[in-house]
Amino acid sequence: MNYRHSFHAGNSADVVKHSLLIALVRALQHKPGALTLIDTHAGCGLYDLGGDDAQRTGEATQGVMRAFADTNPLLHDYRAAVQAVNTGDEPRLYPGSPQFLAQLLRQQDALILNEKHPADAATLRVAMRGTGAAIHERDAYELWLAMVPPRTPRGVVVVDPPYEQTDERARITATLAAAHRKWAHGVTVIWYPLKDSATHQRWKAQLRKLGIPKFLVVEHWLYDSEQPGIYNGAGLFIVNPPYAFMQVLPPLLEASRAALAPEGHEGEILCGWLDD
Repeated sequence: MNYRHSFHAGNSADVVKHSLLIALVRALQHKPGALTLIDTHAGCGLYDLGGDDAQRTGEATQGVMRAFADTNPLLHDYRAAVQAVNTGDEPRLYPGSPQFLAQLLRQQDALILNEKHPADAATLRVAMRGTGAAIHERDAYELWLAMVPPRTPRGVVVVDPPYEQTDERARITATLAAAHRKWAHGVTVIWYPLKDSATHQRWKAQLRKLGIPKFLVVEHWLYDSEQPGIYNGAGLFIVNPPYAFMQVLPPLLEASRAALAPEGHEGEILCGWLDD
């Protein structure tokens, strides 16, 4: 599945991913100790929702635009983060994960971004100017292993690949296993698309074999029944989610489901431990 993000910026997957990412980092920031935030597939950092790529798919109308039309206060932090890079009432620009993470930084925190694609990395440097982020152009999985454990007492690794390569899931599984051996208490967030349940179930079976405890699975299925051969939603694997995050997660997921349900569908967001 090709998932070049300029075509999909601000879609329903972004709303869920970024609203949960905000809640996760803020939960970790209940403690004053410094955090290192690492984004292995950072992308361009900022996306034009009026550009040709985004307009070709129109996916933002079913994502960020629905979230902005919604009045649920649980989505306020997400809307505020998007609004921070815009001037009008309706978002014209969409912040990628690097921008969301940069907005969350405290003075003691650090942000490390990686984007292998040279043109996207150049765009990322412009988008992140003045944030203090360290930007790399390396293989994402090599960087992931090299950066853990971070120099700060705690940290978060965000893994958000385009899933353009057939071995993407295998590389994630192998790198997660190696990273967990180096940094067992680290927090890792892995985004994934949901095209069919069989592929997803096979991947979860492989991940169970790693024996990693505290492995949370979030699945956002857009439709009331699986739609063969098309994009059905997306989700997150979260290793070592903090307790404070788990407390706010259920109502946040329900707010997201309600805001993003396609016309004629209720949708479903499933959340549970991988071993259950």
